[in-house]
Amino acid sequence: MDWLPLLSTLAGAAIGIVATLIADRNRWRHEDVKEARRLRLDIYTQYTTTVKVLGETLRAVAEREHPSDDARALALREASRDSDIAIASERMWLIAPQPIVRASNSVFHCLRRICDGYIDGTAVSSPEDRARWEARGKAAAKMRLRMREDLGVGPLTERHSPLLND
Repeated sequence: MDWLPLLSTLAGAAIGIVATLIADRNRWRHEDVKEARRLRLDIYTQYTTTVKVLGETLRAVAEREHPSDDARALALREASRDSDIAIASERMWLIAPQPIVRASNSVFHCLRRICDGYIDGTAVSSPEDRARWEARGKAAAKMRLRMREDLGVGPLTERHSPLLND
């Protein structure tokens, strides 16, 4: 009996099976990478949106008339708590790479300083308020840059919101 055709067939089948397994593994890995990027995009979008809405809400609450300083402080704290910034922040801490966590945490602390300033009586658009908003704008720009790098997107060439230094 001639074993050469049988061995050739077996070798060809083995090579075919191995090639299929390698292709499937590469396809799964590629899908995992795409899914992880999609998840990070969702988390980054939720965080940046929450940060933007919270900032606008804090400013609006601070501009309103309140019966007392305590009522103003309570309204500002409730706005911060109701914004879901804590949930968005925790998602960042769980999923995002360290440089993005640091950058997002910096934005969070800038918003906290803005809120605390309003609680302490800082007037909207005062020099002190503008300085806090400028710091938040710079921190947000750095955070977005890190996010875009992580997602494989190039940097922006123009500002998103030049009036608020966002």
